[in-house]
Amino acid sequence: MLKLFSRQQLNQFVSVREGEQRLGQAITLPDIALPLSQQLAGSKAAGCQFVLLGVPEDIGPRANLGTAGADQGWNAFLAKFLNLQSNPFIAARQLLLLGEIDCSDLQQQASSLDTAAPEQLRHLRELVSILDHRVYQVVEAIFTAGLMPLIIGGGHNNSYPLLKALASSSGLPANSANLDPHSDFRPREGRHSGNGFNYAKYDGHLQHYFVLGLHELKNSAETLAQLQHAAADYCSYQRIFVRQEVSFQQALEQCIDYVAQGQGDIGIELDTDSISMMPVSAFTNCGISLQAAEQFVYQLAKLPRSRYLHLAEAAPMQHPAGLAAGMNEAGQILAALVYAFVQGKQHQATAI
Repeated sequence: MLKLFSRQQLNQFVSVREGEQRLGQAITLPDIALPLSQQLAGSKAAGCQFVLLGVPEDIGPRANLGTAGADQGWNAFLAKFLNLQSNPFIAARQLLLLGEIDCSDLQQQASSLDTAAPEQLRHLRELVSILDHRVYQVVEAIFTAGLMPLIIGGGHNNSYPLLKALASSSGLPANSANLDPHSDFRPREGRHSGNGFNYAKYDGHLQHYFVLGLHELKNSAETLAQLQHAAADYCSYQRIFVRQEVSFQQALEQCIDYVAQGQGDIGIELDTDSISMMPVSAFTNCGISLQAAEQFVYQLAKLPRSRYLHLAEAAPMQHPAGLAAGMNEAGQILAALVYAFVQGKQHQATAI
């Protein structure tokens, strides 16, 4: 269910340079001899606030009839983030590099399944449901320990177990802000990356839901109707950047006001296919800038009730220049977004 990160693995990622300390040399690692609950409680007592957790899978996007490659986002992130400088701008010891959800058996089963065959597609979606349970168990333990998970890699299908775990730990339906050209409110036709929020709403785990940057022609009429029926809200990419009816900051403030309603905890969801030229499962060259995405994460992280960051869909192999270029670019972007969340919590507001 969970592969813990070891010192040996860490050494494979970190490039040592004399006179400098990298994040990978200062970050907290789990004690593999202890049960998960004890590891998390001990890390919390030692001053950790954030838990880095990878989900190396692309089953969800494929079950949504999309492309492969989201299983590589986690390693791309590690290669860049762990080699950033450990300095006064970040307290590396507050970060626990826990490990990754064990997806290897599910990935192997999914590798030979053909989405064009209805029975095999159904099997693929059943595998996503199994993955839901694995993600839920680990993330629920992180919330119970009073820590904040930063979930990197995999498809946006993992929004469902994250929201379920957040609602379970708090006893209230969660709220969610999602930076995404897609609402991921497709029909409940079996689990995949396109319907996590619909399932979360239907099962009572999600209350106030806002999609920032929704693309007006990348969401079906049925999906938009279901969003309206669920009392969700959105501000479209076209409204912000094409028709310029509102600025990005105004739209972001609208998003913040919406998800700050009530008393439920807030999940920060970011589908990296919202970012222009990002190597992802659904590549786009008409998205937002990385700087806008960082602002989305940072300003939402400042809310006291925001409890996690989920970075989904990065697929380095989809980069037009090849895998190496994709690993480099995806890694840098994912690392920047994680740092934006940490900065937001450092500057957390006292209200809302």
